[in-house]
Amino acid sequence: MSIKWLAAIAAISITPLSAQLAGPNALGVSIGHVHVNARDIAAQQRFWTQVGGTLVHNGKIQMVQFPGMFINLRQQDPTGGTVGSVVNHVGFHVKDLAAEMTKWEAAGLKIENGNNPKQKFLTAPDDVRVEIIEDSTIATPVAMHHIHMYVPDPLATQAWYIKNFGGTAGKRGQYDTVNVPGTELTLAKSATPEPTKGRSIDHIGFEIKNLDQFVKNLEANGIHTDAAIRTSGNAPTLRLAYIMDPWGTNIELTEGLTPPRESASR
Repeated sequence: MSIKWLAAIAAISITPLSAQLAGPNALGVSIGHVHVNARDIAAQQRFWTQVGGTLVHNGKIQMVQFPGMFINLRQQDPTGGTVGSVVNHVGFHVKDLAAEMTKWEAAGLKIENGNNPKQKFLTAPDDVRVEIIEDSTIATPVAMHHIHMYVPDPLATQAWYIKNFGGTAGKRGQYDTVNVPGTELTLAKSATPEPTKGRSIDHIGFEIKNLDQFVKNLEANGIHTDAAIRTSGNAPTLRLAYIMDPWGTNIELTEGLTPPRESASR
């Protein structure tokens, strides 16, 4: 790693946090993070900061913060990229696409055209697909927008996330959607998507207010966690559990994901 890149990391790491997670909905749910299995954590950090994120950490957990959510990074070789998985890609809004394009081209990022001039696609290390859409009305240069899921039955998926996560139904173009604070779950139809576990996007994470009660509610609906709620071995302020949705999306439920202020600015 070059001295120039180390200096860039240091400068970014002390940048004040621009936003916390979105406030929870009536069931106590907001988006928390997308978890990336990374062959090279530094390469992932470089990409996500070039897209506009800020390096932070919660205990030993390496994170990149965007307004409204985190990208969490784990050193692990993925079994495949996002395309072909239930979670096909994640999407961000940017305020000024032309200005961002200039920076991305200078950084040598892989850029693909979308269906219109205000849409592009980037490819992060480990074949993580990222959609970029310009929205000049957002308050920050970049912000989380959506998680694009490919599932056999979009309406059944929509109903499941509405019932269990308190989401609200919507429509964006041809796609049915589920909105939870901080993100949109965009639902496309695919007959045979692969489960996320082990791939470059291993799981998505929801931050939960009152995790104990939320898990009790899931169990009443016949949904069981992988194990009892526990404290993370990597972050003493973080409690967590995992579930799997019926279509193979690995989901982490967290309480206490946001880094303590001293950790975020260290």
